[in-house]
Amino acid sequence: MAAANEMELESVNLNVEREGKEENKDVPRSRKVHRIVSKWMLPEPVRRTYLERANCLPPPLFIILISLAELAVFIYYAVWKPQKQWITLDTGILESPLTYCPEKREEAWRFISYMLVHAGVQHIVGNLFMQLVLGIPLEMVHKGLRVGLVYLAGVLAGSLASSIFDPLKSLVGASGGVYALMGGYFMNVIVNFREMVPAFGIVRLLVILLIVASDMGFALYRRFFVPANGAPVSFAAHIAGGFAGMSIGYTVFSCFDKTLLRDPRFWIAIAAYVACLLFAVFFNIFLSPAN
Repeated sequence: MAAANEMELESVNLNVEREGKEENKDVPRSRKVHRIVSKWMLPEPVRRTYLERANCLPPPLFIILISLAELAVFIYYAVWKPQKQWITLDTGILESPLTYCPEKREEAWRFISYMLVHAGVQHIVGNLFMQLVLGIPLEMVHKGLRVGLVYLAGVLAGSLASSIFDPLKSLVGASGGVYALMGGYFMNVIVNFREMVPAFGIVRLLVILLIVASDMGFALYRRFFVPANGAPVSFAAHIAGGFAGMSIGYTVFSCFDKTLLRDPRFWIAIAAYVACLLFAVFFNIFLSPAN
């Protein structure tokens, strides 16, 4: 009898092990992707909530569509105004109706549309790489409405800051929006470092910081060491976008399992943002040297 019972227990254990292996095999790849994304984008306490309702509907359309639009505009100007070299596209972009120009500030759409125009291959490749690598996982977790809010807040903050701190210079590029996403993400990483970043992830963060340093270096070159036949482009959008991300972006991305409109931190960040926006509008109308 004892031997028979032992045989039955062994058969039950084998069946359980086989069922477990079959379940692991049956886990869809999308679920594995969501698990990886949750480890990078969310602290431990809310990962289970994300995995329970994770899906690919809607897909990360905002970041993909905005990236395609920026790439299309870059190709248009590179082909329409053939360049001797694509490192800097001075020809065409400074006369573009999309570029932010201080002497055309009354055309209000330029405070947003400048994000579609880029100054060269290095400029657009850096921005597209960062916003796709970081923006797609963020949009998978937080969806397009929240990511779009942070991105556009950074873009607008960038042009307004440039109009105040560098009021006589033009502005191109999506760096304000990209740096807003990065600012919001890195603030969450700093607050939840042990939960969000495994040991090997430090290398990834260092790579991102290296790309940021390269992008800032290119922006400083465009501002202070532009060729004689070109026009200097402001870099203030990088800094302003980062600050927008560290305030609004951090609040939005830290409210994954909460109602955003019920979080007092969100309204405080919005109030501060609106106050800065109103000051920038007042400055541009009454105090700007570009007048």
